Amino acid sequence: QVQLVESGGGLVQAGGSLRLSCAASGRTFSRYAMGWFRQAPGKEREFVAAISGSGSGYTTYYADSVKGRFTISRVNARNTVYLQMTSMKLEDTAVYYCAAGSVTTGTTKEYDNWGQGTQVTVSS
Repeated sequence: QVQLVESGGGLVQAGGSLRLSCAASGRTFSRYAMGWFRQAPGKEREFVAAISGSGSGYTTYYADSVKGRFTISRVNARNTVYLQMTSMKLEDTAVYYCAAGSVTTGTTKEYDNWGQGTQVTVSS
């Protein structure tokens, strides 16, 4: 088990940037696949980005809707994963969740550990 705490959410204008952080507890952080998901009001939780663990070379994956705008990264020495968001759009407004699991995937059910979420609001 690993505990996850997101931070960095807030209000940003369309076209602006924001960086989310997710701090994890535990001594085996580097082995976990880490993902970012988001959920807008009235919609299902959807995949945003993921980065594999040490066994898979820290490969990154992105949803088509954020490819080229968002970047996921991790600093294992800090037990932290980041989501750098640029060229933000109104449709990026959602609660963003960090997740940890054993498989790098865009499927929510494959992740065992979730943070509490952080609100991101993009205004026009």
